[in-house]
Amino acid sequence: MPYIAVNTVQTLSPALQERIKAELGRFISVIPTKEEAGLLVDFSGGHSIYKAGKEVNGAFIDLRLYKKADLEPKKKFTKEVFELLTRELGIKKEHMYLTIIELDTWGSGGDLH
Repeated sequence: MPYIAVNTVQTLSPALQERIKAELGRFISVIPTKEEAGLLVDFSGGHSIYKAGKEVNGAFIDLRLYKKADLEPKKKFTKEVFELLTRELGIKKEHMYLTIIELDTWGSGGDLH
């Protein structure tokens, strides 16, 4: 069950969130065993993001995965997310950051897996 948090300077309209969510759902399937049906997406806008002491139109994306995934699919996912946010939000790639955290345990459905 992947989780993606998208933190942006911009406040996103519901329509824009829907478009980005749909694309993230498509992109997550490049990582084996991950699919949109189990994807959680969390949008948080209106952040102040600074790089080198200067405020920028930026984004921080946090992807959390249950179990380790191979590097190449994660690289492809990252590239697609950066291209999406550049296209939809006008954010320069040098002002975007993405972390991937792979977990051995994950709680869902009232149980720890």
